[in-house]
Amino acid sequence: MKILVTGGAGFIGSAVVRLAVERGHEVVNLDALTYAGRLENVAAVADSPLYSFEHADIRDRAALARIFAAHDPDAVMHLAAESHVDRSIDGPGDFIDTNIIGTYNMLEAARAQWTATGRPPGFRFHHISTDEVYGSLGDTGLFTEETPYDPRSPYSASKASSDHLVRAWFHTYGLPVVLTNCSNNYGPYHFPEKLIPKVILNALHGKEIPVYGEGLNVRDWLFVEDHADALLLAVEKGRPGRSYNVGGHNERRNIDLVHAICDCLDEKRPRETGSYRDLIRFVTDRPGHDARYAIDPDRITDELGWKPSVTVEQGLEKTVQWYLDNPEWWEPLLEIEGVGTRVGTA
Repeated sequence: MKILVTGGAGFIGSAVVRLAVERGHEVVNLDALTYAGRLENVAAVADSPLYSFEHADIRDRAALARIFAAHDPDAVMHLAAESHVDRSIDGPGDFIDTNIIGTYNMLEAARAQWTATGRPPGFRFHHISTDEVYGSLGDTGLFTEETPYDPRSPYSASKASSDHLVRAWFHTYGLPVVLTNCSNNYGPYHFPEKLIPKVILNALHGKEIPVYGEGLNVRDWLFVEDHADALLLAVEKGRPGRSYNVGGHNERRNIDLVHAICDCLDEKRPRETGSYRDLIRFVTDRPGHDARYAIDPDRITDELGWKPSVTVEQGLEKTVQWYLDNPEWWEPLLEIEGVGTRVGTA
C-alpha cells in the first residue's frame, strides 16, 4: 500500500511513518516542518527506498494537487495539525487555519485524485483526531463513538470541526473515510512542551515541575507505538464511514503520573540529595481545563483486533529511558519559543 502521511515528521506521525515502512508500505511523508516537526524523527527510515518526503503545507492547495498527482496514494493518513491546547489559547487562528481549512484542502485534494482515478473502492482517507472533541467526563463513564461532541478549547473545537468535515465528505461525496479519536499519547520523540517530556526534562535540569491546579485532572494514556499500530489497522481494515476510539485503559491523575515519572528517574538517575518529587509545584490551572478523559476502545478491539501492548508504567519506563539516552535530540528543542516557559494563561 502507498500511504500519504500528513504531519509525518511530528510525534505521532513519525511513529506511523516508521512503523509503516517497517511493515513494507510505501510512505510519502508530507510535512510543513513547523516548530514541532523534525526530520530527525524519521531518520531511521529516511534512506529506505519505500520512503519519500514532500515539504509542503496542507494550507497550500496547489502543492497538495501536485503531490496527489505525482504520488497517487492508495490511502491518506491525515495527522497534520496544531495540537497544543495551551498554544491554542494564546493563538487560536493558527488552529483554525491548519486544523479546519487545512483538512478541507486535504479532503478536496483527495477527492479530486480519487475521482480522476476512477474512484477506486480500496482508497481510504483516514482522519486522525482526539478524544478532546467529546469534552469532559465526570468521575465515571467512558467516551464511546456515540458520545456527543462538546469541545472546550480552541484546539478541541478545531478538531471537532475537522471531524465533521470528514464525515460530510463521506455522506455527501462518497469519499471512503475512516476516523479515529485517540487518548493522550506519550513516548519517544514527544515534543518537550507536552506534559510527560516537560516533567522529565525539568526534573533532569533541577527545575520546578509545574502541575496545573491540584493535579487531579485524569487522562487515559496511550503509548505512541501502540497508537501507530492501531492507526495502520484502521486504514487497512476500517470500514468506510466508521469511527474508532483508541485508548489504552490507562487512566491516571496528572499528579500520580508525575509522581511515577519522578520515581522512575529516582531509580534510573538519582539526584545528589532528595527525590525529584521535591521539585513539584502546583500552579494556576489552565483556562477551561477538562476534568477527565477516558476512552472505551471496545469497537476497535472487537472489529479490528487491536489492543495496547504495554501498561502506562511499562510505557513510562521506556519513555524515560529514551529521553535519558537521547539528549542530542531534545537539547536543541529547549530553545524554541514556548517550550521553556508557560503559555496559554490568557
